[in-house]
Amino acid sequence: MSDRLPGFSTLAVHAGAQPDPTTGARATPIYQTTSFVFNDADHAASLFGLQAFGNIYTRIGNPTNAVLEERVAALEGGTAALAVASGHAAQVVVLQQLLQPGDEFIAARKLYGGSINQFTHAFKSFGWNVVWADPDDIASFERAVTPRTKAIFIESIANPGGSITDIEAISTVARKAGVPLIVDNTLASPYLIRPIDHGADIVVHSLTKFLGGHGNSLGGIIVDAGTFDWSTGGKYPMLSEPRPEYHGIRLQETFGNFAFAIACRVLGLRDLGPALSPFNAFMILTGIETLPLRMQKHCDNAKAVAEYLAGHPAVASVSYAGLPSDKYNQLARKYAPRGAGAVFTFSLKGGYDAGVSLVSKLQLFSHLANVGDTRSLVIHPASTTHSQLDDAAKIKSGAGPDVVRISVGIEDKEDLIADLEQALGA
Repeated sequence: MSDRLPGFSTLAVHAGAQPDPTTGARATPIYQTTSFVFNDADHAASLFGLQAFGNIYTRIGNPTNAVLEERVAALEGGTAALAVASGHAAQVVVLQQLLQPGDEFIAARKLYGGSINQFTHAFKSFGWNVVWADPDDIASFERAVTPRTKAIFIESIANPGGSITDIEAISTVARKAGVPLIVDNTLASPYLIRPIDHGADIVVHSLTKFLGGHGNSLGGIIVDAGTFDWSTGGKYPMLSEPRPEYHGIRLQETFGNFAFAIACRVLGLRDLGPALSPFNAFMILTGIETLPLRMQKHCDNAKAVAEYLAGHPAVASVSYAGLPSDKYNQLARKYAPRGAGAVFTFSLKGGYDAGVSLVSKLQLFSHLANVGDTRSLVIHPASTTHSQLDDAAKIKSGAGPDVVRISVGIEDKEDLIADLEQALGA
């Protein structure tokens, strides 16, 4: 190939992959093995001591997973990546490298309900404390910074409402505070938004969603932007201080601009154990090959459906940044000019009961707790994904009692609109 940088669609098909050297297989094989044979005792010692790269045990790394990691890192513009068992696992592994008991991280209030629950409740047992900020009020992030703040966490496109977050503005707050900005890019995918280009230091995904794209495999990934100096101020001892498990190696000093990805692998994945199955990695790799085609179709369909709903008499409001009237439309034009994503919410004039009724009457839309599938999906967040929150918190997170969330698939848009028409009419 020439010296020109490959385009996005080329990277989606080829990044990280080569024909199998033994068999010549063009598709990346599924290396369905627990462990790998060492050349000799010295080779084994060098792998365990981080003096050499290679395969030891599939909990720590696997050749199929490695192709997936390299591909997503290339698509996101990062230096390295680590694939794990789910998006939730990615969040745990990331924050384990950054937080000590008693430390804080700031999170945007508009997040996936499962993340709100994880941050509010599960992380308390680790002594990690979340401080909430309003992504519509950048100053709220500044006010939330304390000496115990170790990170800021946002979503590029917020779940469930589809609002666009001003990544650059919040990145400025993170830089001033001397902490990394973590961006969950699940709903956008790198096809629509590359957070690293706008100041993110770490990107996470639920691979289960648009990257895999077919609703058949769980997975998560962490992408290291290679932009943060982990040695500054001694805030991040997991990366800057000698690691006793590795004969005193300082990860920042040894691995430079991909030290964070290494830390997540050798300190997080190794000990916490949320390994991604090589079979799931293979399935997600296959999905990524068509990511550019699917995402554009998702976005085109979503805009058509949003326009239809905005004009329906039973609908009180539509929250979709792709609509010119939406409050996030200018941010969508800046950050996601190809499309504002395919997940959004709308409110029904009949309130809670109307939302529950609608999801039961839809026929083409599947009623389930997922997004990013080729199929169109629907859910009533207040009774499901956000049900653990009180009413005030539901409304703040964009999941009020009258709200329905849809994930628009790649079917014919006319069929999707017809299904909504019959369900709303009923």
